[in-house]
Amino acid sequence: MNKIVPGSPEERKILLQSLSLSLAVALLDQICKAAVENFLLKPVELIPGFFNLVIVRNTGAAWGIMSGQRWLLTVISAAFLVGAVLFFRNLTEGWRERFYAAALVVGGVIGNTADRIWRGGAVLDFLDFYLGSWHWPAFNVADTAICVGVGIFILSSWCRPEKKRENP
Repeated sequence: MNKIVPGSPEERKILLQSLSLSLAVALLDQICKAAVENFLLKPVELIPGFFNLVIVRNTGAAWGIMSGQRWLLTVISAAFLVGAVLFFRNLTEGWRERFYAAALVVGGVIGNTADRIWRGGAVLDFLDFYLGSWHWPAFNVADTAICVGVGIFILSSWCRPEKKRENP
């Protein structure tokens, strides 16, 4: 697969698809969170010994890091989003999968930032996986999109290393 040429019709198409993917992730995340808030009255064990639906309000970032720092986390997220938009082409380096990877991350960041702004400063997590006494922290659709996007980006970087540019 060839690189996407900057300014080409193909790039415009991929940018529109990426924007659509980001918005779809953020919207799906918010729809799922609204459904959980409105209909989940108590934890529900869906797969015994492995998976529950729960309501966990995380006032920090991943695993509760920086707990209670609502506005700082919101500012960091906003700065990330501005940087991602401004440097989107540079981040993707013309590779199609990196456009989609970046779009997943952006959509996830939008979803969790919306929570910090409109859900009282806490991100709503509801997917709860565990195995015996090993328990993974609860997470949500936005978190999943961020992790998948970062994973795709890392794999792409390993599979498509850029040639080092020589100094002029």
